Amino acid sequence: MLLAATDLGGIQAGVDEAGRGCLAGPVVAAAVILPEGFYHPLLNDSKQINRSTRDQLRKIIEQESLSWAVGICSPEEIDELNILWASVAAMHKALHLLKVPFDSIAVDGNRFKPFKDIPHKTEVKGDARFLHIAAASILAKTHRDELMEKLHEEFPQYGWNSNAGYPTVAHRNAIREWGPCLHHRKSFRLLPDQLTLF
Repeated sequence: MLLAATDLGGIQAGVDEAGRGCLAGPVVAAAVILPEGFYHPLLNDSKQINRSTRDQLRKIIEQESLSWAVGICSPEEIDELNILWASVAAMHKALHLLKVPFDSIAVDGNRFKPFKDIPHKTEVKGDARFLHIAAASILAKTHRDELMEKLHEEFPQYGWNSNAGYPTVAHRNAIREWGPCLHHRKSFRLLPDQLTLF
């Protein structure tokens, strides 16, 4: 059973991101403050559950959380900052948008930059151990998938409605055939035998 919060105490925001390993599209982070006593039997790390369950949980989380927010860093920001710090920047953007004051932050992973002067704790595999980080992982994943489906309408040749920008064989074959577009991350190795694509 997932834990409600880390030992930092107080009102705690859980944060997580989606899209770090993608070749295209933004990295999306979410921050969630759950009400005391919140529990849902299906809530888990977004990678451990199917899409229909994620969509179901997204509605519940958005309706029942004390506050939630999503932050986005574009491919240009990723190329400028690198993917790690762009992920952290997206988390900071989400935290800035929360409408409820909070006393501490629980972060999925092992790297973070302090947000204001609020205590934080990083948690490896936190999205599979803490309810609020799992909730953030659900929102980050579902919001990012939605964004990639919209981008797919503009660039259908890459199949982002099914691969969400991840380095699948089909996505890489499409990059070989069509070349990269403005939504691809220039700092990433888009093809295993990449020479110069830009």
